[in-house]
Amino acid sequence: MDIILLIGRILFGGFFVMGGAMHFMKLKDMTEYARMKGAPMPKLSVIGTGMIIMLAGLGVIFGIYQSISLIVLAAFLVVITPIMHAYWKVTDSNMKTMEMQMFLKNMALLGATLVMYALL
Repeated sequence: MDIILLIGRILFGGFFVMGGAMHFMKLKDMTEYARMKGAPMPKLSVIGTGMIIMLAGLGVIFGIYQSISLIVLAAFLVVITPIMHAYWKVTDSNMKTMEMQMFLKNMALLGATLVMYALL
């Protein structure tokens, strides 16, 4: 059972590490996307959230400050999801569907974060 938990932590934390890395690898594009979504200080927001989710993801993977890492990820998902994936504001049906899928993905990630926290 320990190996399954380790694999789960690597996959789950790795999702956030890779997502955070993408904030830096695609900084220009992600800044423009954040600007389009009305995020405050878009470039700083992208850099800050990239660092936050990378560090929290690493904390989950390596089991270092794991409870704090999970709380940070939960807070990130609660705050960022309605800003970046407000599907209820989208009028184009294809874009609305895509935003709804991203919103629901983030809600599933939030659920997984809470479950992992509860299992500590």
